[in-house]
Amino acid sequence: MTINPYLPLEAEVIERIQETPTIVTLRLRLTDPDARHRFYCSPGQFNMLYLYGVGEVPISIKSGPQSFLDQTLLLDHTIRAVGRVTRALVELQPGARLGVRGPYGRGWPLKEAQGKDVHVITGGLGCAPAVSMVHELVKQRGRFGRISVVQGVKHADDLIWREQYEHWAKQPDTQVLLAADQPDATWRWHQGMVTGLLDQLTLNPDRSIAMLCGPEPMMRASAERLIELGLEPEQIWLSMERNMQCAIGHCGHCQFGGAFVCKDGPVFNYPQVRELLGVRGF
Repeated sequence: MTINPYLPLEAEVIERIQETPTIVTLRLRLTDPDARHRFYCSPGQFNMLYLYGVGEVPISIKSGPQSFLDQTLLLDHTIRAVGRVTRALVELQPGARLGVRGPYGRGWPLKEAQGKDVHVITGGLGCAPAVSMVHELVKQRGRFGRISVVQGVKHADDLIWREQYEHWAKQPDTQVLLAADQPDATWRWHQGMVTGLLDQLTLNPDRSIAMLCGPEPMMRASAERLIELGLEPEQIWLSMERNMQCAIGHCGHCQFGGAFVCKDGPVFNYPQVRELLGVRGF
């Protein structure tokens, strides 16, 4: 069986996890055992989730790198209800069926990161595309240097997976820094923007690589601050988000300069996109 990039595979909702009032994680399993056998995803890639009669949207794969020959492939997708399709997706219950196309895109440069300190900087739900990458860094801990995980949210309640951050913080040579613009009474970390945490990084520019994901203003400000701290632009990678409808570079909706986010990204080297960030129309 060859997976057709144009046709969705059927998947079943195995578990529905209510992360916040507007954010849900759907744990999916492909119903075709042969498809599960052949499916492979790497950190940073995305799937197109399809609901018959409603539509299709791109959603990052929160699960780690997977090629499950034991037929237990489960795919986690964390979804915020913001539009017609996502509002319908978050209402799905265990046992529901939907379509999955993918995986698509270029993921995080883990090969280039081997032997280096890795700094993961995310904002809002932008943490979801990076979660699978951090899992892989921890899984292959001996291949990387120091790991930093920096996450910022607007409201304290927006910080999902708190137990996961606490687990990462207990790993050897791993630094976890959290920030909230609007903390609550239980918040015990930094108050303010995520960029305010960058000066706390143990940054060795000669052996570091940075992976950024989140709102574009936050990524641009973070990248420029890292450059001020001595990191070369070529050692900074960004995961971009655009309106992706076909996911294979045909429709043109996600054109970004001379590239397409769906097939040339969503992960780009910072020099590739530095001059386009903030430009209207791109």
